[in-house]
Amino acid sequence: MKVLQVYKDYYPPVKGGIEGHINLLSRGLAERGIEVEVLVSNTRPQRTAASDNGIPITRVPEFGRVASSPVNPTFPFWLNRLGKDADILHFHFPNPTAELSYLLCGGESKLVVTYHSDIVRQARLGACYGPLLSRFLRRAGAIIATSDNYLQSSRVLGRFQDKCSVIPLGVDLGRFRVRPQQAAEIDAVRTRYGPGIVLFVGRFRYYKGLHVLIRAMSRVEGTLLLIGSGPLEEDLRQLVRSLRLEDRVFFLGELSDREVDIYLHACDLLVLPSILRSEAFGLVLLEAMACGKPVVSTELGTGTSFVNRHEETGFVVPPNDSVALERAISFFLASPETRINFGRAGRMRVERYFSCETMVERVLAVYRRDRS
Repeated sequence: MKVLQVYKDYYPPVKGGIEGHINLLSRGLAERGIEVEVLVSNTRPQRTAASDNGIPITRVPEFGRVASSPVNPTFPFWLNRLGKDADILHFHFPNPTAELSYLLCGGESKLVVTYHSDIVRQARLGACYGPLLSRFLRRAGAIIATSDNYLQSSRVLGRFQDKCSVIPLGVDLGRFRVRPQQAAEIDAVRTRYGPGIVLFVGRFRYYKGLHVLIRAMSRVEGTLLLIGSGPLEEDLRQLVRSLRLEDRVFFLGELSDREVDIYLHACDLLVLPSILRSEAFGLVLLEAMACGKPVVSTELGTGTSFVNRHEETGFVVPPNDSVALERAISFFLASPETRINFGRAGRMRVERYFSCETMVERVLAVYRRDRS
């Protein structure tokens, strides 16, 4: 079987939940003898070809982005060229450039769509794009939703429930086992920033709610470490200065996976304070839980509340509520035994429902069913 994975970005080099998921899925499929290729956009107006663990990656020329969608005049050409020999075209939504390209090209390959998120911020774009999106999803043989929460709350998916399967994203559990050489680095982080380390990992984007978290930290006796970067970074730094939190809120920048793992093991808890449905799943919650850490997230009606079970693996609080966020964080920092118990429950939940192996096998079953 040959499968073409289609999205706008890929990890490496672009860090993000969907990008990392496509990488993990592609490698898992390749390990099971599936021939996998990846088609994405480049960040420059030129085409490049590369290989990631033997998986061919084609990045087509990009001439900027409009409402987060790449401008790729040649995307239909490359989709047709690489997709004509594929048994399955696996699209990761949203990416209007790719979906429009598919409608232009047609083709005989079976279409599978992982529906990661509604179009949230670009409401006008979503309204205009709606008829084309419906046409695209009607062509799909199978649609994968990443949680039942999102399947039930998405108006778009509600029209296509008969062809939807729920397959949660997964993580490589082996990545999060503590190696002997990591122990000293973990201790060094705790010595430098502890006690009371609160961690955030992700892009500094409009829906992440980082301004709410920073305001909550003004009432928390602990230290906040922010791993990542993004368009709101300077605004967030200014907020930290205005609240005089420079000695308790630290911007660590982009870090490698190995470095992120050190901080996940060193922290006391992880917080994902997102405020909009654009946070459709929260893969970083799984990563923290795989490290045995409790988590605090927000109720968005999305997969975040499927990943994080309230009062079992962490706390789920209302979005945009710095007081509720502060209370949840402060409770965990003051309750070491509860942190341990919730962290243990989180690790067990990841092992049971969110392993990479389970995810890949279930996606492969969809491919085989759709191909038959």
